[in-house]
Amino acid sequence: MKWNVERAVIAGVLALAFSGQGVALAKDKRPPQGQGALPVANITGVSDVPVTLGEPFKVGDVTYRPEDRADYDDVGYAAAYAEPPQGNATANGEAFNPNAITAAHRTLPLPSYVEVTSLETGRTILVRINDRGPFSNDRLIDLSDGAARQLGIAGAGRTPVRVRRVNPPQQERAVLRQGGSAAERLESPVMMLTALRRKLGITPTPPMAVAATAPKPANPAPTAIATTPIPPSAVEQPASAPKLVVASEGLAADAIETPRPAAKSSSPAIIAGGKWFVQLGAFSNKPRAEALAKKAGARVDAVGSLFRVRFGPFANEAAANESLRSIKAKGYPEARILSGG
Repeated sequence: MKWNVERAVIAGVLALAFSGQGVALAKDKRPPQGQGALPVANITGVSDVPVTLGEPFKVGDVTYRPEDRADYDDVGYAAAYAEPPQGNATANGEAFNPNAITAAHRTLPLPSYVEVTSLETGRTILVRINDRGPFSNDRLIDLSDGAARQLGIAGAGRTPVRVRRVNPPQQERAVLRQGGSAAERLESPVMMLTALRRKLGITPTPPMAVAATAPKPANPAPTAIATTPIPPSAVEQPASAPKLVVASEGLAADAIETPRPAAKSSSPAIIAGGKWFVQLGAFSNKPRAEALAKKAGARVDAVGSLFRVRFGPFANEAAANESLRSIKAKGYPEARILSGG
């Protein structure tokens, strides 16, 4: 108990030392580390007390007033810190750790916890807010390198996100305070992502008309069959595989047929009726998805307004796990397993 009281007193002194920083801030500049700021070497431990707000401040012509809103839920853009305060203190007096899952927000209490959802992929992570920012009005939140990597947006520039304040269990709070990462939340459904993107003013990419495009890869097959003396039994295999080539719209028949034997020989567990996939990412922008798929040798499937880059489908979870290990070893650490088509 005595140790807890002493720690609270120390944290209170730190909060007072850093109060007032961030008032009348210039655009894209970090809070001044002016007089009264304690050296980083003197900042020890990471705690969730005391919780501080700070004074209103300006970013350009916009005034922001920190407030304690339990129901905070907003959409905007996220990016990794443009100029991480490496070796410096965050706005609540903690030493900045680029690998921890933390972020900067302009109005939420310090510290507080939020779920950040990528509106492009549906991935949702738990993040600890311990800094003020962004100091540019084109973003809602700035993420540490660790948080950007976990969300899958490292190096991607601005990404549309949802930021929702939550009250996570103490175990997850402790993990984040120690620099670790909490388990990811369930992916947001496509319909919810579409609604949130509309709220942000982003026109959803029209879903690919699967029913209209699915027959296209199979159309050339009858022509080839009619001019080649192949027994009917041997013709059934290509005609029964439109699901595997839906995303290859516009390719010639021979270009579509080529990858199939390689996929079967290297991964015998890939089957047309499987429900397990290894996903590298999901994009609202089709060219971006196709570029990643071409680089990785994966496929692109249209699901609602998103284009998913993935391998599969696999017969079972064990087969998907085996493929996941191989894919991560090839330089895709963000790959993960999904089920359900």
